[in-house]
Amino acid sequence: MRFQAIILCMLPSLVGAFAPAFPQNRLIVTPTLPKISHFSISAPNVSAARDPKSALCMSATSTDIPEEGLGTKIFKAYTKTANVATTLFPLWTVLFTGVALKSPSSFAWFTTDYFTAALAALMLSMGITLSPADFVKVASRPNSVIMQFSLCYAMMPILALGLGKAFALDPALLAGMVLVGSINGGQASNLCTYIAKGNVALSVLMTTATTLGAIFMTPLLCQLLLGAVVPVDATGIAKSTIQVVLAPIAIGMTTNKFFPKFVKAILPFAPVVGVVSTCLLVASAVAQVAEPILAAGWSLQIPIILLHLLGGLVGYLLPRATGFSEVASRTMAIETSMKSSAFGFLLAKLHFGDAAARVPAAVSVVWMALTGSILAVIWRYIPVGKSKTFDRSLVEKYPPFNPKKTFAKLMGKKD
Repeated sequence: MRFQAIILCMLPSLVGAFAPAFPQNRLIVTPTLPKISHFSISAPNVSAARDPKSALCMSATSTDIPEEGLGTKIFKAYTKTANVATTLFPLWTVLFTGVALKSPSSFAWFTTDYFTAALAALMLSMGITLSPADFVKVASRPNSVIMQFSLCYAMMPILALGLGKAFALDPALLAGMVLVGSINGGQASNLCTYIAKGNVALSVLMTTATTLGAIFMTPLLCQLLLGAVVPVDATGIAKSTIQVVLAPIAIGMTTNKFFPKFVKAILPFAPVVGVVSTCLLVASAVAQVAEPILAAGWSLQIPIILLHLLGGLVGYLLPRATGFSEVASRTMAIETSMKSSAFGFLLAKLHFGDAAARVPAAVSVVWMALTGSILAVIWRYIPVGKSKTFDRSLVEKYPPFNPKKTFAKLMGKKD
């Protein structure tokens, strides 16, 4: 109870510390200056000579400029502080992880109900930044969703299996490693995409697609790669996806549409909910298996680090090489790197007999969050050039193969 009281007391300060900056032209109201005629500025002596009263008016007009109000000054100071705090997002993850490892009981109060509520709050905080038009735009070009689905359920499971065997992990740890590679994208990826100036609507659709895909892809991949049957509650996953992902997003979008003034007022604090929720989710999962994580050593830590780092790297370079835009590629990189490790931990706990199989998922929670947050912060300060198209399709960059034209080029003939 003491720890809960401390957390509740700290929430106001966390709001001020974690909230990222928003464009000033959306939130800061600049006072309108009085209009000064060109004549009164260019020839003040002539104006004064003709009419002394006009000279007095001119003097008052040119010097009586409204000063910034206290609220504006405070908001500017808050904005600068928030920029620094957002840049240190990976540090908050490390701090919460350290507390969870040192004192696991500190997060014993964060039960499954709180866990689910935190995920829902994370999605709601992203939902108020979106509109139906964002999803229509994404749905009109589904190639990026298909690409990321392939990265999630083809590249990542194979990479996890390869790394596990390369580092000679025990069978139980190898099973847990493959399970991490075979699960869906994590909800925290939506927050990191938002910070990285990626496409949040695209990230949400990717998360939803891979989460629904986990109903059949995760058991299938575990069976193919491990020879083990991992029963997955399809109805439960679908229900959880609706409750935790789709419903909060829909509520946020509806609020944005019908109560825009209210949304504008709370928008600066929306990412705060996401950051605090993410830190609590990471700390809770780590606290549950703190001892096995500390006992695992670098023989397990390194392959899991590489899984998320290489996953993010391939998730960015492959889309860029095949014609996707910078924004879409950043989104896919974060979505591919950030797996739903908490869900993997739950599956391992429920369906894998050996307790050691849970450890890779718990370790993955830490490195997944760190990798995603670091990518988000780096890309936050790398500008994105405006592209003429939402996403270049593969056909636009790589037209259909024409054997005659290809043979003619090889023979040195012109078209």
